[in-house]
Amino acid sequence: MFFNDSCILQFEINDYFCRLIIIILMKMSNIHASIHFKVPEPTLRRLPWYLAYAQLVLKEGEMYLSSTQIAKNIAVDASMVAKDLSYVNISGRTRVGYDVKELVAILESFLGFTNSHKAFLFGVGSLGGALMHDNGLEQFGLEIVAGFDVKYELGGTSINRVPIHHIDRFEELQRKTGINIGVLTVPVDKAQMVSEIMIAGGIQAIWNFTPFRIRVPENVIVQNTSIYAHLAVMFNRLNAIKEEEKIRVLNQKQLKTK
Repeated sequence: MFFNDSCILQFEINDYFCRLIIIILMKMSNIHASIHFKVPEPTLRRLPWYLAYAQLVLKEGEMYLSSTQIAKNIAVDASMVAKDLSYVNISGRTRVGYDVKELVAILESFLGFTNSHKAFLFGVGSLGGALMHDNGLEQFGLEIVAGFDVKYELGGTSINRVPIHHIDRFEELQRKTGINIGVLTVPVDKAQMVSEIMIAGGIQAIWNFTPFRIRVPENVIVQNTSIYAHLAVMFNRLNAIKEEEKIRVLNQKQLKTK
């Protein structure tokens, strides 16, 4: 069960949303502190990898899992795995490793998957509607409970049993619910304006799906998700593979002519 480079890239893309939710929720838990986050962001991005692998091993009936095994199967350094897991307060047994059931339970709890965090979504277009349809977000601890849009005709409708309101009702509903997480999926030219409405209405963490880098006060958390950036990485790596293949073929031809 070894993940090669291409598998790692696919794994990164598949669990990207999961890791971003984790980062938002972990930072939200510290928002009233001095904005000093105890767990480094790179660690937060790797912990879901360890959880996913531990869940696979648990399904296979294994009882113990070492940091060396984790490292080998997801292609990271064993010392990095051990250091990352030191943040979640779990101890392994010498020459045996971590109890797999305990590891899964502790990671799920630490990453916030055992709790539900409610969020509002702003911009019920194609992407916003797709996210409202996605029940999978709830298993990672995020529940979208309402959508807001500037189109009056959307008010009073729903997607996947999630109600949609005109954005004029946002502050009223925020005061009633206290929800402070917002998902931003508006057109790029409306991103800054809507983010300011969100912040003024009580949103403290924004999951920004627009390619625009919104400007916010220091005490507001922003996690940017650029689908286009992932496409750029994928296209760039594909082009690199093609170029390497061209060079390899050319070298082979040159050797044959000698």
